[in-house]
Amino acid sequence: MTPRTPAEALEFFSRLSPSSIKLGLERVEAALEALGHPERRFPALHVAGTNGKGSTCAFASAALHAAGHRVGLYTSPHLVRVNERIRVDGVEISDEVFGQRILEVLERHPEAATSLTYFEFGTVVAFWHFAREAVDVAVVEVGLGGRLDATRACHPLVTAITPVSFDHTEYLGNTLEAIAGEKAGILKPGVPVVVSRQEPEALAAIERAARTVGAPLVLEGRDFCLTARPDGSLAYQGRELSLDALTLGLRGVHQRQNAGVALASLEQLMSRGLQVPSEAIRTGLAGARWPGRLEDLGGSPPVVLDGAHNPAGVQVLLEGLRSLYPGRRVHCVFGVVADKDRGPMLRALFPACASVHLTPLETPRSLPPERYVDEARSWCADVRAYPSLDAALAGAHSQAASEDVILCTGSLFLVGSVRAKGCGNLGALHHSS
Repeated sequence: MTPRTPAEALEFFSRLSPSSIKLGLERVEAALEALGHPERRFPALHVAGTNGKGSTCAFASAALHAAGHRVGLYTSPHLVRVNERIRVDGVEISDEVFGQRILEVLERHPEAATSLTYFEFGTVVAFWHFAREAVDVAVVEVGLGGRLDATRACHPLVTAITPVSFDHTEYLGNTLEAIAGEKAGILKPGVPVVVSRQEPEALAAIERAARTVGAPLVLEGRDFCLTARPDGSLAYQGRELSLDALTLGLRGVHQRQNAGVALASLEQLMSRGLQVPSEAIRTGLAGARWPGRLEDLGGSPPVVLDGAHNPAGVQVLLEGLRSLYPGRRVHCVFGVVADKDRGPMLRALFPACASVHLTPLETPRSLPPERYVDEARSWCADVRAYPSLDAALAGAHSQAASEDVILCTGSLFLVGSVRAKGCGNLGALHHSS
């Protein structure tokens, strides 16, 4: 049935399968053409990579907003509500407006109801919304890969690639070179690309793509760097821009690299006519927020959320824990989707934990804990499997002293579920156990 109200439109969208993946641009391009090419009405910063691209987008959009620009932000996946994916000036799209935008898309392109995947439809709605809201610039995070991702339809002034590592190998390839080549598919002729430090084979693939399409390459360590000063503040040095006394609103040493890529991207946007004063950059970096990344919900013991879901993300998480919670025992609530290569994550993370509490996830892709509990016990002596997240959280609380840390990680599905409960409810779970 064709939706007729915003509420019916949201219901229609929710029935599309979030896990359905069809790579390719033809369907999205047809929809955008039917809408009169809304993606051409605003310039974009387009960000690809395996880890850190969401934080990079958060830093860049916060600085652009602080500079007085009307900023669209499109990211994925969401943690609690799908509305999180589409923001203007930091504010999530409301249910009423979201539903109205879906109706407007379907009115102009009825085929979208059957031709587009969940992610494709969301991308088209985001670009349509940004055009209707007359944003000055949009910061757009790639969903999967880059070359065949729906977001590649945007019109970037600048592109960026954060660190590339192994993830989604069934779609992107089994080597870093192949994966980086897919990420570099967002490069456009004459459009500068800001690139973080990479493994040699990944960098070689990106450099080759940049030469092929004629995209000027701006490389971390060669063309820009963000370094720590003795007083704890940060200093940025780019080709033209130099800033000191910088602080970051996101926790963890790894956020320096993400902020550096954001700063270099802002520097390139400025060179192409978008004004971002130094004080706006300082304000944006210090005020940036990106939930679910080394996020401390508080409590005693504190509950820490991190969306690490691949080996490189786990290494960054461990470094963050050592820096932020030195010497404290970690009790890990862990859940993973079935199509992830979990082995390297378990080997890296579980030996650092005092106890591990395996939970199912609220998705059909969840790997049941009983399927890998024996494997997990190879890496930690105290591993338990639970039938629900509430039971796993209660189990972790029962093992943890007030000076310990409860870590929830392994999947953004898990982070979103815990975050939806809120820290107050987590405490209630513990006391009722």
